[in-house]
Amino acid sequence: MRIWRLQELGEPADQLRLVDEDAPTPRAGEVLVDVEAVGLAFPDVLQCRGLYQVKTGPGFTPGGELAGTVSALGEGVDGVSIGQRVVFLGGGGLAEQVTHPARAVFPVPDGVSAAKAAAIPINYCTTLYALHDRGNLQAGETVLITGAAGGTGTAAIQLAKAADARTIAVVGGAEKVALAHNVGADVVIDHQVTPDWVDLVREASGGGVDVAYDPVGGDTFHQVRRCMGWDGRLLVIGFVAGIPEVATNHALLKSYSIVGVHWGASLGRFPESLGQQMTTLLELAESGAVDPPLYPPYAFDDAATALQDLANRKTYGKVVVTV
Repeated sequence: MRIWRLQELGEPADQLRLVDEDAPTPRAGEVLVDVEAVGLAFPDVLQCRGLYQVKTGPGFTPGGELAGTVSALGEGVDGVSIGQRVVFLGGGGLAEQVTHPARAVFPVPDGVSAAKAAAIPINYCTTLYALHDRGNLQAGETVLITGAAGGTGTAAIQLAKAADARTIAVVGGAEKVALAHNVGADVVIDHQVTPDWVDLVREASGGGVDVAYDPVGGDTFHQVRRCMGWDGRLLVIGFVAGIPEVATNHALLKSYSIVGVHWGASLGRFPESLGQQMTTLLELAESGAVDPPLYPPYAFDDAATALQDLANRKTYGKVVVTV
């Protein structure tokens, strides 16, 4: 069996190697899955660099979103059958075969490809949790989305539209403008054309947005906060462009909330929520309301390049490796 392993902390392209190892054997309560697609996300890059909240080191295998076919069952497994297509959130996904607890795999509906299924767990669960549990999004409200052509950004557009909200997407470049429109954004702003886009957002939202979804951080965060409407909720999703310092006086004057979104930590406190979220999202995927836009999938042999392209912000949509 082939598997990608990190040699030392650093850039994925420099430190990841494809090696041969014995295939794993499912223990009691586990299933063995022949991996067909692996979803990658920016935390995978940070873990390769040793900069994520969960520390890693040599031997680490990236890839936390997996879809494939069950090929063997451990002792005591019921409710899952050999040959069943499943998707799950795990670790060490960039491998040809993995084991996982049977209770934590979810059936993939007919008509949903392995690549699309692997694009759902992190981006869409994070976004579902952000918009509804943390942002209390209501029908008819306006949502501002930065980094809107990325994996979480496109998820935010689709899930906000599924909630009957209006969306304003901020992206960079003509290709990403087209993608945001195709995903369903109501208003799309190209920050390469209009670097100071605050007035455009205020105009499009009638004075300020109800909810802001910001996975970018850095200087972008300060433009986002200037777009907030009265009693708005500014959702802090991530810090691709750096961690900003917060001007709390501005939040006071406009009476908006700055809301942290740590979906991964929420699973530790409410482990049952993952099953609820995945059930909702897979139903939406079956109906077509969730349809992750994919960057052209990478072959398994090119997984290190896929992660490096993600690190260098060369991609759009969801980055998926097919096995």
